[in-house]
Amino acid sequence: MKVDLFDFDLPADRIALRPAIPRDSARLLKVEGGALSDHRARDLPALLRRGDLLVFNDTRVIPAQLEGRRGEARIGATLHKREGPRAWRAFVRNARRLGEGDRVDFGAGVFASAREKGPDGSVLLSFEGDEPVEILLERAGRMPLPPYIAGKRPADARDRDDYQTMFAREKGAVAAPTAALHFTPALMSALADAGIGHEILTLHVGAGTFLPVKAEDTADHVMHAEWGRIAPDVAARLNAARAGGGRVIAVGTTSLRLLESAADEGGQIRAFEGDTAIFITPGYRFRAIDGLVTNFHLPRSTLFMLVSALMGVETMQATYAHAIAEGYRFYSYGDASLLLPES
Repeated sequence: MKVDLFDFDLPADRIALRPAIPRDSARLLKVEGGALSDHRARDLPALLRRGDLLVFNDTRVIPAQLEGRRGEARIGATLHKREGPRAWRAFVRNARRLGEGDRVDFGAGVFASAREKGPDGSVLLSFEGDEPVEILLERAGRMPLPPYIAGKRPADARDRDDYQTMFAREKGAVAAPTAALHFTPALMSALADAGIGHEILTLHVGAGTFLPVKAEDTADHVMHAEWGRIAPDVAARLNAARAGGGRVIAVGTTSLRLLESAADEGGQIRAFEGDTAIFITPGYRFRAIDGLVTNFHLPRSTLFMLVSALMGVETMQATYAHAIAEGYRFYSYGDASLLLPES
């Protein structure tokens, strides 16, 4: 499909630079079939059904952005995906000044050597020393805010909390599963009282999620792989919920992509551990999920393609036009949508 089909105009003032306070006060646009209605995130217990299951991603964002020097050259690195105990693949600013074997000083006693460059332009960085890389990053790194926020303000101390969900446990993401930012303990308690359960999986979101689609046709775009895990008992409970008439509602495109990666042709969700590079575009047959809670995405992005696959391109273009006209806040710190396709 032509990537132009997924384009739209977004006023710059619709890009949220901070999350809503409290988090569950964020606006929520419900889309069921083609019908739109305006709500708040805290209204979810009344918008879902008893027996539904929400699926959250418990990945935790690490301070994956580094600034360093190789001699006089300034080198910026955004870690993307772990490749070994001390090796991370990274997108590097000023990579042309970095050759194989070159040593980068990231400050605070943190050093890494450049290894091979990948076909996507990424560089494999091998960190020196015996301390876990996560400890090194706590010393030298900063939170990897999305480019559309980082271009307007620097990351600060607030982002260390703001850019983590209440479920964040497993360290390894370089981008937050932002749909879950809207959930609070009070909202989770209200959902439980309404008979709506939840399950947890892990997908370590990579920096590739922010890369623009440069191809003119979706068939020519290559997705970056990300590591994920669904435990056997979680898969069993998800299958049991659907068998009992409940709906599986993914919270975030990260949860959705991992669930779809783990589902067989018959819709059974299997235990999963490994990489996925699933790319969902219109025409895809969803097997594992019945709905999605997600934020509003960038034009021409793989995530807007995903929601268009779920709801239809025309429906999503109309949804985003409504959101823009009604002043919804967009992207990682913005408002949310509840997408329920016609069954």
